Amino acid sequence: MVNSINTNAGALFGAQNLRSASSALGETREQIASGKRVNGPDDNAAILAISNILRSDIAGLNVTKDSINRAISTADVSIAAGTSVSNLLLDLRETALQAADPGLDEDSRRILNDQFTSLRDQVNSIVDSASFNGTNAIKAGGDDINAITGAEGQENVTISAQDLSLGGPNITLDATQTLGSLADAQTALSAIDESLTNLSGVLSEFGSGANNLEQLREFTETLSNKTQEGLGNLVDADLAALNAEFEANQVREALGRTALNIANQQPSAILSLFSNQSD
Repeated sequence: MVNSINTNAGALFGAQNLRSASSALGETREQIASGKRVNGPDDNAAILAISNILRSDIAGLNVTKDSINRAISTADVSIAAGTSVSNLLLDLRETALQAADPGLDEDSRRILNDQFTSLRDQVNSIVDSASFNGTNAIKAGGDDINAITGAEGQENVTISAQDLSLGGPNITLDATQTLGSLADAQTALSAIDESLTNLSGVLSEFGSGANNLEQLREFTETLSNKTQEGLGNLVDADLAALNAEFEANQVREALGRTALNIANQQPSAILSLFSNQSD
């Protein structure tokens, strides 16, 4: 190797090694700080692209979970209201059955009629108030219960609305029905029995729909967790391994500085050659 004060090959090589060691140390430090081994496209563009897709899927699944939870809550409100209506119909049936007694006196019939009309009016009150987040699935002209499914919301699940108002297709008891006479009581009994049968089917449909939504929620939660786990496997850093690498890179950088210092001293050593000649 030529001894030159203009070109110090050893120093150039040492500087290159020092830059490499410092760069590796910086990358390791960045990964430790972020907890991720992929922090930008310069780390691994392919993995970064895949991880962005997975993050988008996770975000979509979170929206889906919110939609399903809202639908479940709406269905729960509808079921609770339907159950309350069923209980009222049972009380109405008992009252109408008492009024269907041919030997009933007028005062007793009037008392029973007042009780009946009070219970009857509670049905529509419950139906009209059975809303969740602006959705009422049991009033006349009510809204279907809908929930989106899938990471992209490409599908949906629907529980059809059911009219539980008085005089409707399910609760056939008229909103003006009274127990003013024996015939009225018998008419009320017939309508109540039909309504109870219809309501049983409606509650069964709501219950089946709610169970389906619960299963979808569990599946979506599992899918979201597994996707999150897969994302972590792609981009999360192994901190134990990084710690060892960080220590090694610190040593490499320190050795690089030492080697560069030694190389930088080489030109001054040339002076000793001339010093020896002058002696």
